[in-house]
Amino acid sequence: MPFTTDTAAPRALVLMAKETFAMQFDERRIGRLTSLTTGPALVAESLDDPAIAEKLAEVEVLLTSWGVPLLDESALLRLPALKAVFHCAGSVRSFATDALWERDIVVSNGADTNAIPVAEFTFASIILAGKRAQVLANDARLVRGRHPFVGARGELGNLGRTVGIVGYSRIGRLVVELLGQLQDVKILVSDPYADAAQVAAAGATLVSLEDMLPLVDILSIHAPALPSTHHMIGEKELAALADNATIINTARGALIDTAALTRECQAGRLIAVLDVTDPEPLPADSPLYDLPNVILTPHLAGSLGAETRRMSDEALDDLERYATAQPLKSQIRQADMAFSA
Repeated sequence: MPFTTDTAAPRALVLMAKETFAMQFDERRIGRLTSLTTGPALVAESLDDPAIAEKLAEVEVLLTSWGVPLLDESALLRLPALKAVFHCAGSVRSFATDALWERDIVVSNGADTNAIPVAEFTFASIILAGKRAQVLANDARLVRGRHPFVGARGELGNLGRTVGIVGYSRIGRLVVELLGQLQDVKILVSDPYADAAQVAAAGATLVSLEDMLPLVDILSIHAPALPSTHHMIGEKELAALADNATIINTARGALIDTAALTRECQAGRLIAVLDVTDPEPLPADSPLYDLPNVILTPHLAGSLGAETRRMSDEALDDLERYATAQPLKSQIRQADMAFSA
């Protein structure tokens, strides 16, 4: 989309770790960034980089990602012309301060596109959980070439399963959409902010967490990490799950009481698929490492490698909207921080 003739292209600074920039901006995306801004974009890891010192006062927009420094009052004083931040990643909590919001600086992030690989990873984990594939692969007898008696792990298969989705945000909605491909699968959703009619239109049923827990074969966590959600899945909630239920967490580790989950898994009652933990990583002596009914992955559900370029595209799309005075698609506001990651 071309610029209007009476609008000057903004001066941009790419503020992120060098390795992140190399991963997220290939030649084509650098070319697009250049076409949307004045002159070649400045690229730096820090506002202290002497190579950009004389240009900071001109910077109108930031493109940020992993490795962006804190944008507090002292940082913003060095960026007097700053009007917008386009974050080429998910959450902005690591750098967004009250000072940023108080200056009415526009903020956009890549949470929508980052939700895609997380939902894909979750869907795959749910399919495998229905077959108990992860647990059976951990069985030493299978590793040695002998097949264990799978019936001991409870009923297998994905037909007729009940799946619980905790958190109907971007990722939760995408997971529900993907689950719609499965035959005779009942989908329950728990989220105090969700609209029952919208959930029903997506093929799921909105219920309370208390009502959901005893009904599900698989529980997948997609809530944001907030004071109100800390240990939302604790000893009581875990005890309410049926024997051989699988709990999947691709959100934040602190949503689950790790000590309580460890006890349930040590007893062999529950199966856990954890892409995130609390703490992260787990201590070297954590029993979770050695339990055959626990699958640990190193926080890889989100965007990795080439997938991260989706978030660059989302940021560049909003940069183009900003530069042509159109409403942003991925804008977030200070009020959103109360219930989003």
